[in-house]
Amino acid sequence: MPAGSSSKRERQYEHIKESARERGESERRAKEIAARTVNKERARSGESKKASKTSTQDTSSSKRGGQRSHSGSQGLTYDQLYEEAKRRNVHGRSSMNKAELERELGK
Repeated sequence: MPAGSSSKRERQYEHIKESARERGESERRAKEIAARTVNKERARSGESKKASKTSTQDTSSSKRGGQRSHSGSQGLTYDQLYEEAKRRNVHGRSSMNKAELERELGK
């Protein structure tokens, strides 16, 4: 957690990390999931100095989690796949559709 985080965000981080561990995620992966989720929530609520477009305009993690638990996993959004492709430096990503990005990323 970043320095100066609120106690609410600290509790949220621990709760998410513990939930991920209970689902069978490794300690490292659980920490990553918790940090990304809390950082996104901080960005959405204006608590962070920097925020990506997907952090502020994408569906909130709490809403998406609820949707997935009721309707089954729909996978990542196009924007999330595109950001992952950009992070991995996938060539031709700008002209790919969602299915092509999924195939290229192995999702």
